[in-house]
Amino acid sequence: MPSPCLQSATLWIALTPNMCTRQELREPEKVPLICSLLRQSPPGEFGQVVRDLSALVQDDRLVRQEAARVGAGHNKNSFTPIQINGRTVLLTHYNDLGGNRFFDPQEKFSFEFDHLRGVTSKPQLHGVMLDEGELWREALHRGLKAYVSCHFPVGNCCVFKKSLGKRQMFVACIEAHQYQLPNHCNSLWKSDWTFALTPFTTQVTGIFLLQIHYFKDANLHVTVSKSVSETLNVIDQSQFATDFVKFVKAEDMKFHIAILENIQALSEDIWGKNLRRKLPVTRTFMNWNKLLNDQHLNTNVYTEYRSASMLTETHCMVA
Repeated sequence: MPSPCLQSATLWIALTPNMCTRQELREPEKVPLICSLLRQSPPGEFGQVVRDLSALVQDDRLVRQEAARVGAGHNKNSFTPIQINGRTVLLTHYNDLGGNRFFDPQEKFSFEFDHLRGVTSKPQLHGVMLDEGELWREALHRGLKAYVSCHFPVGNCCVFKKSLGKRQMFVACIEAHQYQLPNHCNSLWKSDWTFALTPFTTQVTGIFLLQIHYFKDANLHVTVSKSVSETLNVIDQSQFATDFVKFVKAEDMKFHIAILENIQALSEDIWGKNLRRKLPVTRTFMNWNKLLNDQHLNTNVYTEYRSASMLTETHCMVA
């Protein structure tokens, strides 16, 4: 079954010989179209898009060649989690060593990753200096790991340390997803939190992103993003790790509640205000079959949207 994001006659005409002139696009003309569609792949559907494009373009070599290149950006942008040596590692821009090599800051080793086949290879030790910055990173990771394990039904996290001149920067990444192709819905929640290790105070900047693709009775793409910033005190490792996790938890909850409120407002607007406003004006007979079908679609979308927003739903007791 073709991926829903490629169910378009326009794509078929653009990527295959023109039905009128019978002129096929040349390879240099196909490449930007292929790459553009690959970059639009919804979370969890990159492999499907590759297969569909191969069928449309009828040039498996060319599609796989571009997919191997574009797939790296897709995986890093999605904070794709992979299993290696029994541990979960996130693929991000922050642990990219170049040449398709990534490193695990917890276990201190690096590995190659094939973005097309989704397999790891050539693991080796990756030396990290056990300085004060690394001790702070490990303390932050422990605190964030405990939070994610408690509050995300299925979630992963990692804290990375980067040097920017003489300053040490930290980036904390959180990823949670529900890829449910049989249920016609895929969703991804991710956030990253950036700050420098500076005396007394530091500015923490966070970026949220929620992506949903629903394709049972429609082809619906939803993207929600938000940026936050806060100044936190820096006294010692334990204090800062605790305050940082409290800040992340509070902002996660605000974002979660705002999404649910927007869903409710959207539902009320569609089935309340709009319906009441239009009926007296049109003065036409109601097409009840169409209304029931539309309401069924809206209910399914509402349910999946709410389900996706529940990626952060608490499932343990909170003090």
